[in-house]
Amino acid sequence: MIQKPSASPETCDDLQSVLTAIDAVIVGKPRETRLAIACLLARGHLLIEDLPGVGKTTLARALAATLGLANGRIQFTSDLLPADITGLSIFDTSTQRFGFHPGPVFTQLLLADEINRAPPKTQSALLEAMEEGQVTVDGETHALERPMFVVATQNPAEQLGVYPLPESQLDRFLATVELGYPDAQTERALLTGVSGRDQLAQIEPVASPERVLFWQARAAQIHTAAPLIDYIQRLLAFSRKQAEAGSGNAGLSPRAGLNLLSISKAWALIDGREMVLPDDVQAVFPYVAAHRMAGSLRAGLTAANQILNSVDVD
Repeated sequence: MIQKPSASPETCDDLQSVLTAIDAVIVGKPRETRLAIACLLARGHLLIEDLPGVGKTTLARALAATLGLANGRIQFTSDLLPADITGLSIFDTSTQRFGFHPGPVFTQLLLADEINRAPPKTQSALLEAMEEGQVTVDGETHALERPMFVVATQNPAEQLGVYPLPESQLDRFLATVELGYPDAQTERALLTGVSGRDQLAQIEPVASPERVLFWQARAAQIHTAAPLIDYIQRLLAFSRKQAEAGSGNAGLSPRAGLNLLSISKAWALIDGREMVLPDDVQAVFPYVAAHRMAGSLRAGLTAANQILNSVDVD
């Protein structure tokens, strides 16, 4: 019998403290908060699709406060310009030279609120930042802070005033979740207790940017056996076979496969293990695949779960 090595107790305890602190603010959504943490540890970015008022912004704020990350917020609107995100060069009359003034993307956790209310040209201003951790303005490249985590929210496509994110933009997000309405018991606690906004002001950091960078490095070292890689490849291949057969869903890209592997490692680390199990892949696969496969999150989740049910582990 193969003994499964575990991550250090200190690492596991620290991560559980983070989850506990966030769950105290985002009540009744433990899977969604854990997925957000795993996405960060996998060096990815998170897209939250849901109706206004269900806690999307509060989740991003709670993440930043709990992890001690510098954070910024951009409210995406139809008149937002790319320079409003990346920054711009301004001429300084005292030095007779242009100087770069950084935009709000120069932070560690960026909340891109209602990203699909801005036109595609403005949405694309985040592509280089999300993929390469830098922005280029007037031919000059500027490195962003580390860690750099984008939490974007978007309204459902059926709402007014939205611009669907193109496939190239969606593929930059490691995972997508929806928070949904709370159950009756949770909603009653929200109505009779302290508001999430008031709780945010009381959060004390239980980690630091340096600690997040350490966790990211640890997650990348989690062992993945060859049979597990075979399983991931079968999932990717099945999605592409469905697309070729005219299912109406797109096949998963190589980037999707890399994202699936990295967040599976982070999921295992949170559980205190140093190796990835098929259960880890299955837990995160729908959220990695959904936004890449179909026009809506609900349809994508259905398609992703169908793939899981159709592909054998071994």
